[in-house]
Amino acid sequence: MVLRMSTLFLRTLREDPADAEVPSHRLLVRAGYVRRVAPGIFSWLPLGYRVLRNVEQIIREEMDRSGAQEVHFPALLPREPYEATGRWTEYGANLFRLRDRKGADYLLGPTHEELFTLLVKDLYSSYKDLPLSLYQIQTKYRDEARPRAGLLRGREFNMKDSYSFDVDDTGLRRSYEQHRAAYIRTFDRLGLDYVIVAAMSGAMGGSASEEFLAPCDIGEDTYVRSPGGYAANVEAVRTPTREPVPYDDVPAAHVEETPDTPTIETLVALANERFARPDRAWVAGDTLKNVVVMLRQPDGTREPLVVGVPGDRDVDLRRLSAAVLPAEPEPFTDADFAEHPLLVRGYIGPASFDTDEPAQYLGVEASAKVRYLLDPRVVAGTRWITGANSAGHHVFDLVARRDFTADGTIDVADVRAGDPAPDGSGPLELARGIEIGHIFQLGRKYAEALDLKVLDENGRLVTVTMGCYGIGVSRAVAAIAEQNHDDAGLVWPQEVAPADVHVVPTGREEAVIAAAEQLAGGLDAAGVQVLLDDRDVSPGVKFNDAELIGVPLIVVVGRGLGRGAVEVRDRRSGERTDVPVGDAVDRLVAARAIRP
Repeated sequence: MVLRMSTLFLRTLREDPADAEVPSHRLLVRAGYVRRVAPGIFSWLPLGYRVLRNVEQIIREEMDRSGAQEVHFPALLPREPYEATGRWTEYGANLFRLRDRKGADYLLGPTHEELFTLLVKDLYSSYKDLPLSLYQIQTKYRDEARPRAGLLRGREFNMKDSYSFDVDDTGLRRSYEQHRAAYIRTFDRLGLDYVIVAAMSGAMGGSASEEFLAPCDIGEDTYVRSPGGYAANVEAVRTPTREPVPYDDVPAAHVEETPDTPTIETLVALANERFARPDRAWVAGDTLKNVVVMLRQPDGTREPLVVGVPGDRDVDLRRLSAAVLPAEPEPFTDADFAEHPLLVRGYIGPASFDTDEPAQYLGVEASAKVRYLLDPRVVAGTRWITGANSAGHHVFDLVARRDFTADGTIDVADVRAGDPAPDGSGPLELARGIEIGHIFQLGRKYAEALDLKVLDENGRLVTVTMGCYGIGVSRAVAAIAEQNHDDAGLVWPQEVAPADVHVVPTGREEAVIAAAEQLAGGLDAAGVQVLLDDRDVSPGVKFNDAELIGVPLIVVVGRGLGRGAVEVRDRRSGERTDVPVGDAVDRLVAARAIRP
């Protein structure tokens, strides 16, 4: 059926919405695809819902092709399964919690691992039932502290989540590869430019994990890649290990007065002026910067953590947040410093030196019980300048393992362009992207928590191993919009566009209107989805709206009728071609103006 703009529930906007931060948000609102209801919550209007359903259909077709079967769970879920896996607490403030009239606890589902696991447990009990893959396309809810960027980071969003169930790890790897291939086909059909990068599993748990990212300057995810093919989300980058270095010629550690050194730069300048080393000048990378944060656990308990990194690096808060999950790092306040006098603001080091008392060490020997973790670059034998935990003092020639130890390592320093790839494949370059898909080898975390077992071929009970695979459906719509627009408006790829052809009559003459109606009817009969601008408005308004809405092919019916032609405009290439009226339907169909 022809979609007529005269009756379509649509109002386009000439001005950008005040809260729009990124092109997809700005254009989807202006073109009448979505409307904001509340922060991070949007309504889908007819054109937008068509695009969303087209994306869902592609995902559904490729999941079915992979052998997965579709189910559908409620969004309102009981507390008990999430309590059993610990995620009722671990999700912390990100979980929407509520109670019914009887006082029972419920949540709005952020993910559905628990429900999928219990469903399979309820119905299957033998290895003969496996492998199995189930999926759903469902609305999810997360109480984002700072929803932003329209559909890219919302509190309510559409997601495809699927889960594989296998008897052993070999089967899990096979299921993982099947899902990976399905994702590649899906994103290819969606017309997205994307990269596949190594990732961390985060709150989901599990081992192997990869993200599908749509490269985009406004993306929230930073990833790295090397000339040799290494690619990873920045949170998953691992610093290449270094060998211990000899330190026989390093003098004993000594504490010195270092007044007026509030920054690494001023400390290095003073060190070279007053405590020059014979072999070379001190540099920022010779200082050990100790960053203190407070970790808030999901149950509300708080724990101080000191992270030591080379002074030419900073702690990357995204990498730190990923490394300490499910805890959340928070700033260390004045009150926190008052409770931990061993930590002297601006002069924190792995040990507190006092002329009258023995040194008190952070980490494994700390009487103050402050956990201390080191960057992997701080290997045994390395020589440092760092804080002495005494105002106005630093300790020089402090040697790792000789003079101090730590509770372990943590790889959370910032990753920089030019850093070596962990696999030796060359220097890293940094880019930004939008996460559109994530796949995990979950393993047995949820199956063990919820006692999902089957009898194997020998009649023994074995715990099922699982995989988890997600695609952000509504986020994919926004990512497509981010990658497919120009100064005039959206430019949808053919398979997801709200229509195949936008017919635009540019005059009020009966001949023009009749020709446009006849063309629209012929295209519709041929299976082409048509948007017809039959409004009584000026040609300029029609053209502006056609470019803003972004249907990939625009057919202009107007002046060319005098010579028996219509103009076909390709929004993707910008080409304009005159086509004989009698050939227009066949030419548009032959040009694959309908979805394959």
